[in-house]
Amino acid sequence: MIVDLVDGTYELFRHFYGLRRFNKGTDKPLGAVTGVLTTVIQMLEEGATHVGVATDHIIESFRNDLWSDYKTGDGMEPALRAQFEPLEEALRALGVAVWAMKELEADDALASAARIAGDDPRVQQVRIWTPDKDLAQCVRGERIVQVDRKAKAVRGEYGVRAKFGVDPERIADYLALVGDSADGYPGIAGIGPKGAAALIAKYGVIEEFPQGVLGEQRDRALLFKNLATLRTNAPVCGDVEEMRWRGPTARLADWTERMGAPKLLARAQVAGAGLASPATPV
Repeated sequence: MIVDLVDGTYELFRHFYGLRRFNKGTDKPLGAVTGVLTTVIQMLEEGATHVGVATDHIIESFRNDLWSDYKTGDGMEPALRAQFEPLEEALRALGVAVWAMKELEADDALASAARIAGDDPRVQQVRIWTPDKDLAQCVRGERIVQVDRKAKAVRGEYGVRAKFGVDPERIADYLALVGDSADGYPGIAGIGPKGAAALIAKYGVIEEFPQGVLGEQRDRALLFKNLATLRTNAPVCGDVEEMRWRGPTARLADWTERMGAPKLLARAQVAGAGLASPATPV
């Protein structure tokens, strides 16, 4: 089986601002939700069988306590913020596993689900659908890969190494040194991507750097590594079968009516036709 893990927060942002190019400043209340559902249904139409979607609409996590400048939800447009809970409910109505994170982030949920699926011998491949640099640390050979729709790339271990200059297991060290503007930490002054890759190649993980390499910045680098390291113990699921799609529930009809997208209901029903264990109609 193949397991598909989707960054729902990224997808909602992508569709929201994608629609902005065409809506002339008038945001449809569920426009981005419709876009994400369309994307997920297309995956199901193309044969996806085990799907999980992670969101983190609160944005803040334990990392904000570690670094005061870490990303927050401040400044998020109300029209976008208002679509997170509807997205989660609409996806559940579709019958898809949804993990709405609060104390942890969506990335932590994806990393946790990837670990569970990657440890299961029944799983042939895990595909993590997000361009987020953090998730590159989860890649393992060609068994756990990252799908970057924006770059139209599927990155296994070789792809991660080609892009960043380090192995997936060293992505947290790499990001600690170069920083991640999207997450709100700056990295270590004077160390760019090539320099970070060279240091990691020479010394290994930051903990093994000789004391003089980072000097007074060592503690800061270790803090940033902690921020960049994804947690793999998020409460997502106990078994990959909890991610099996069994078809849409009866509630999807109400959601597609609210979205003004009846064709999505028909597409989901066709995609789910013939499944051995249909979703419970609730």
